[in-house]
Amino acid sequence: MGEFTVTGLRVVREAARSRSFTRAAERLGYTQSAVSRQITLMEQAAGAALFERQARGVRPTDAGRIVLRHAETVLDALVTAGDELRNPVLSGRIRVGAFSTAMAALVPGAIAGVVNRNPGARVHLREGTSPSLLSVLARGRIDLAVLSGRVDCPEGMDIEPLLDDSLFVALPAGHRLAARSSVPVAELQSESWIAGSDDIGSTLLGAWSGPAWQPRIAYTARDWVAKLGLVAAGLGITLVPGLAVSALPARVSIARIDDPVAHRPTVLVYRRGGTASDHPFVEALRDTAATLAAEVRARLRD
Repeated sequence: MGEFTVTGLRVVREAARSRSFTRAAERLGYTQSAVSRQITLMEQAAGAALFERQARGVRPTDAGRIVLRHAETVLDALVTAGDELRNPVLSGRIRVGAFSTAMAALVPGAIAGVVNRNPGARVHLREGTSPSLLSVLARGRIDLAVLSGRVDCPEGMDIEPLLDDSLFVALPAGHRLAARSSVPVAELQSESWIAGSDDIGSTLLGAWSGPAWQPRIAYTARDWVAKLGLVAAGLGITLVPGLAVSALPARVSIARIDDPVAHRPTVLVYRRGGTASDHPFVEALRDTAATLAAEVRARLRD
């Protein structure tokens, strides 16, 4: 018994598609005798006839259909291998770290975008705080970090601004300010707040707290689902980054905070000279960030 060959499998596939050895030869650029020879070799390897010869062409036998199924898998895999060798970035793995709010819509949207365009791409996720992710990146445990706030870029790293993320206040649907597109901080000082911690300095509210005003924390909840559930129930208001707005439930209204400090940058950080900056995931992040910004503008108009 002989062996299957790539050339032979390619001939079997084309003969099955065209239902003719003659047309298979024309499409592959072979002579008809070369096609017949390859079919004979593949039948010897299979130990059975692969085609029924009929007056108006050929059709696969049961054995032929088995060989054809595996031929499709093998030949498609070889095409994919060639694509990866020509452009390894497109199908390569990338390890991404991101802060929690970026996991709400930005990072999932980017993953969907890159996988849809490059099915071979693999994105491995790691969630954490910006300082911890920067440390992990420096140790080579991830290839790219999506970070929030001002970042002191370590030596050997490159930083790229992704977007300047505005801060919003999330309000119950029936709240007195729910119809407003923006509100100054002064109008929020009498409200009950829902925060991730009783330590105001560790939360977004820390940007405004001071001797003149200490926010009144009604409830603390670290989980975003819990925070928004409390807001929807009318038990307080909370701050949300623009990155999370598209994931908010319909029962929660939003208003932009009218204050110069009511924003925080979102940046990408990666090792200088690495492949992360050229990976399709980075372009997908940029596209998704632009889409999310447009969705926020549309929601404020509604």
